[in-house]
Amino acid sequence: MGNQTLAIIKPDAVQNQYTELIYESIVKAGFIILASKMIHMTKAETESFYAIHQGKPFYEELTSFMSSGQCMVLALEKENAVDTWREIIGATNPAEAAVGTIRKDFATSLGKNAVHGSDSDENAEKEIAFFFSQSELRANK
Repeated sequence: MGNQTLAIIKPDAVQNQYTELIYESIVKAGFIILASKMIHMTKAETESFYAIHQGKPFYEELTSFMSSGQCMVLALEKENAVDTWREIIGATNPAEAAVGTIRKDFATSLGKNAVHGSDSDENAEKEIAFFFSQSELRANK
């Protein structure tokens, strides 16, 4: 795959009305938005999506937070999409994120860090498929 990644604008950023500003950052960075939608995940959906983290100390807080409000999920396309998106969003901990990154500008804490980004091409493929059908992705090509 290599040229696609999943982005999630998390409940804190949606609630703080940063969705449009983050969306603009995505477009300015040259990503093609293959699909996007506002969703409100159930606790069971967040547990399934973040199953890879089950058993880790932050799992319960993460799944509760991600099911606490609306999110915007986006399938993005660009050469080297995963690495490019992760560079734009910055370090997981906003206190360690570089100036000008999304997390530095919009995150409020380590747990409420504004956005999600796939961490590998393999996970990007799985994560995109979790939220979008092939017909949703093809509709925007």
